Amino acid sequence: MKIDVIGAGLAGCECAMQIADRGFEVNLIEMKPLKKSPAHHADTFAELVCSNSLKSNDVNTAGGLLKEELRILGSHLIECADATKVPAGGALAVDRDLFSQAVTQKVKSYKNIKIINKIANKAEGDITVFASGPLTDEDLIGEISKLCKNEFLHFFDAASPIITKDSIDFDRAFISSRYGKGDDDYINCPMNKAEFEDFWNELVNAETAHVKDFEENMVFESCMPIEVMAKRGMDTIRFGPLKPVGLIDPKTQRRPWAVLQLRKENNYDTLYNLVGFQTHLTFPEQRRVFSMIPALKNAEFVRYGVMHKNTYINSPDLLDKNFSLIDNQNIYFAGQISGVEGYVESIASGLVAGVSIVNKLQGKQQIDFSTKTIIGALSKYISSSCGKFFQPMNANFGILDGLEIHERDKQKKKQMLSQRSIEHIRQIATLLK
Repeated sequence: MKIDVIGAGLAGCECAMQIADRGFEVNLIEMKPLKKSPAHHADTFAELVCSNSLKSNDVNTAGGLLKEELRILGSHLIECADATKVPAGGALAVDRDLFSQAVTQKVKSYKNIKIINKIANKAEGDITVFASGPLTDEDLIGEISKLCKNEFLHFFDAASPIITKDSIDFDRAFISSRYGKGDDDYINCPMNKAEFEDFWNELVNAETAHVKDFEENMVFESCMPIEVMAKRGMDTIRFGPLKPVGLIDPKTQRRPWAVLQLRKENNYDTLYNLVGFQTHLTFPEQRRVFSMIPALKNAEFVRYGVMHKNTYINSPDLLDKNFSLIDNQNIYFAGQISGVEGYVESIASGLVAGVSIVNKLQGKQQIDFSTKTIIGALSKYISSSCGKFFQPMNANFGILDGLEIHERDKQKKKQMLSQRSIEHIRQIATLLK
C-alpha cells in the first residue's frame, strides 16, 4: 500500500506523522528546495509565511480551544509550536525559523516516512493526500483540477513587514501588553492625533504593487491589507490594528490616539513584525509610509509585506468530513487548499485526514469528531456548507453545536462550550491510542 502526502507544510507534516505513528509507511513529497512558491524562502518544512502567531492560547477562545484539542489528540505540530514559542501576551507565537527546523527534524526522525524532493504533477499513490497549500504549483493544479471537476476558488492573502529591533526609536516607543496581560511582550509605537491623520492620509494614497486578478472583495477579512482597511475610514484602522485601548504611554500617562504594536519574531529578540500591517504597497512606499510612525522613523526592513493569491477547492461539493473526495475515497485534501483558513486549522485538517486514512486501512469505523468540538465543526463546515457561497473558515464558536441550556452570559457560555468540547476530545483521544 503506497501512501503519498504531497506537500510538507503544516497539514502535510502533521498528516504524515499521524499515519507513521500508527505503523504505516508514508512518502512525503515536497518540491523544496528544487522549487519554491513566490511566498516561501526557506528549505525547511512547515514554513510560516504570513505571521509567526498561531493566535490566542486562551482555551475559552475558539483558537485557543482548537490548540488544546490538538494537544490532547497528540498533535506533533502544536508540540513543536509550544517548544519554540516567543513571548506574545495571551497568544501562541513562535520563532518561525526554529519552529520550521523543529518540525523538519521531527519528520526526518521517522524511519517510516520517506522524504521525496520532486515537483509532483499527479497522484501516484494508492492513497494520495494533497496538502500542497494555497500556492499549489501549476504542475499540480492541472491534476487537481481534473479530480475536482475544475471547482476552484481563491482569495488574496497578505503578509506583514519585519524590522530590526535596533532600528526602533525607543524614545518614541514603550513596552507593554494590552491591559497588562502577559509579560510586556509587545513594543508599542504611539501616535498622536495629528501624526495619525498624516499617516492615514499617506497610507490611503500610497502606490500599491500590481497583483494579477486582484479584487478588494476577494481579500480574506482577517488578512486584509492595512491600506485597503484604511480606505474604509480613519476609525476602521484606529479601532482595528491601531487601537490604543488597554495601553497607557508611561511618558505621558495617557492613552495614545493610535498605537502600532510590534511582536517579537525570533527568540534572539532581534526582529519584530508589524502586527496587523499586512500590505501590498510597493516596497519603497512601505518604507516611506510606515516610517512616518515616529518610533519607526529609522526602521530597517529585513522583509517587506507581500500579497499573493490563495487557491482552494469548492470543498462542500467535493469532500466528506474526513477530507476525502466523495467520488474517490483514496484521494484526500488537507490544509488551506481544502478550505480551512489558518495555521492551526490546517494542522487540524492534517490530523483528521491522517487518522481517517489509518482507520480506512485498518478497516475500522471512522471517528466522529463531533460538532461539539472545533475540529469536528470545521470538518463539517468544509463538507456541508453552501458551496455556492463557500469561503475559507477560521475556528470560531459560531460553528459549534449550541448548548442544551440557554446561557446569556457570553463569557460563561464560552467556558461551557470549551469544557464540553474538551470532554468529547478526551473520549476521542482514547480511541486513537
